[in-house]
Order: sequence, then structure tokens, then C-alpha cells
Amino acid sequence: MREKIIKDILNSKDDFISEQELAKKLGISRSSIWKHMNALKEEGYNIEFVNRKGYKLIEDSKDLLTYQSISHRLETKVMGRKIVHFETIDSTNDYAKKVALQELEGTVIISEEQTKGKGRIGRQWHSKSKEGIWMSIILKPKIVPQKAPFITLIAGASIAKALNNLGIETTIKWPNDIIINNKKIAGILTELSAEIERINYIILGIGINVKTMEFSQEISEIATSLYKEGHKISRVDIVRNILEEFEKLYIKYINDIKYINEDSKEEILNICRNYSAIIGKDVYLIKGEEKELIRCLDINQEGNLVVQTKDSIIKEIISGEVSIRGVKGYV
Repeated sequence: MREKIIKDILNSKDDFISEQELAKKLGISRSSIWKHMNALKEEGYNIEFVNRKGYKLIEDSKDLLTYQSISHRLETKVMGRKIVHFETIDSTNDYAKKVALQELEGTVIISEEQTKGKGRIGRQWHSKSKEGIWMSIILKPKIVPQKAPFITLIAGASIAKALNNLGIETTIKWPNDIIINNKKIAGILTELSAEIERINYIILGIGINVKTMEFSQEISEIATSLYKEGHKISRVDIVRNILEEFEKLYIKYINDIKYINEDSKEEILNICRNYSAIIGKDVYLIKGEEKELIRCLDINQEGNLVVQTKDSIIKEIISGEVSIRGVKGYV
């Protein structure tokens, strides 16, 4: 019922909607409307009531990462049709793994705060309350497990495209970091549960620094946020855009595998190449204590990074094998 009420308020835009009109439309009493409105205020919706006029949302709800806010005008068929919202959680990826087998594909787990957010190679991801977007998407593609790593590239392409749609110039540091002005603003963590011939589920974790202005000393030189770079974009708009862009590329990729078609891979690879922060640049490949200077040449059909060593040897780098660090700065 609460979802229907907030949907009606969102649809009314800047106009008041009367208590009587809401009660009649929803088939409940005016006292029930009043109770629901109080509950919505506690959730963070800034709702005004004026006698003889009714209720109105007096400021945009674009910073509330609830199902009602995100699903309003969300143009997807699968991604985000169910959204589970938390005020705080240990890790959205960990929770998603617990419920993945019972949930439908495209279910989004999103939280205002993570107390144990994580990045690649077991690193901690700082996820302060209401300062970013911390979410995980449950995927159940009918593909062989060997095709799953490419989904990380799809996510990177989708995030970069979505942010650029919103006027934010971003690049991708292969395979899973999103960059602004040579610093990281977003990361992707993909976790897989599979058997030999089939995938049980994939958890696609996405973390985006939106409002964070202060970073710990250990990451202050390599991390930034949208607000810190001057981009005051609503979190809801970002989530909607990412879900829409990801759905288009993901569904096309899964369908093309089914019909043995490479068109979608080429489209995704071209996005990753066009938005690449490292192709054509010299970077360090870091594996444990070893550091090797190489030049990034391309991303091949399998999504692997093609590089040239200082001895002019061409080789492929598989995602997860190494870390990449720029010669000057982060990338």
C-alpha cells in the first residue's frame, strides 16, 4: 500500500493530492492514509500536508535509494524490478549470496551503508552512510561459467556509459575501476557460484563514491567522489541509468551467446576501448612484490588486456591475475 501512495505522490509532481482522493483511489480510510504518510516521513520522504489541499512531496526524493524512488520511471524489464533496501548492512554482496537462489534475476540489494564493504583481492571498500551507492545485482545467466568473466566488462561499460549520459566524463581502468581525473570513483566486484556446466548465480557488486569529501590517508591520493569533482548528481538518477544501460548490454550478450553471435561482444568491447583509461599508455603490472612496466595495446575478444613488454613481447593479461598502477598517479 505504501508503494502505491508514494507512486501517486511522485506522479503528482509539484501538485497537492488530497487525502480524500488518495483514500478513494486506494480503497482505504483517511486515518490509514495519515498513518502511511507518517511512516513514509520516517523513511526520509519530505512530505508536506496542508488543510483542504492534501499532501505534496516538497523536495525531490532523488536521494532516497528505496524501491519507490528508483522504480519510478525505471525503464527496465528485469533489472531492478525488485529492490531490497537497507539502512545499514555488513555487505550487499554477502547478503545477495545468501538469498540468490530464492530471488529472481535482476533483484537489487542496496544499502545506505556497509560496515564490511569489500573490493577486489579482499580489500576493504569504505561505504559510509548516504555518501555513495552500494549495491549488488543478482544475475542468473544461462551460459557456461567460462563466459561469466565478460560480465565484469559489461558492468564497467554500463557504468561508464551511464555516467557519461549524465554529463560526467569517466573512463575505465580495465577491468573493473571507473575513473575521473585520474582517480577512482567506482569499483566492481563480481562473485560467481557455478558447477562444471552451469551457473547458479552471479553477484555483481557496484560501489560508487558520490558525496564523500574526505578519504583516509591510505587512499586519498587515488580515490575521489562525484561531489568532490563538482558533479552534484542524484543517486537515484545514477542507479536508474546504470540499471537501464546494464540491462541492454547484458540481455543482448546472453542472447547472442545462445545464437552464437559476436555482435554484442564487439559493441561492449568498443565501449570499453573508447572509454579506456589505459589503452595506449605505459603502466605497471603488479603481481605480489613484482612490478613490470608495460604498454597497454588493446582489449581482445575474450576481454583480456593485450600488452607489450619492454622487450617488445606481446602477451595477454587475464582479469584477476594482476593489479595495474599508472606510472604517474593512479592510472
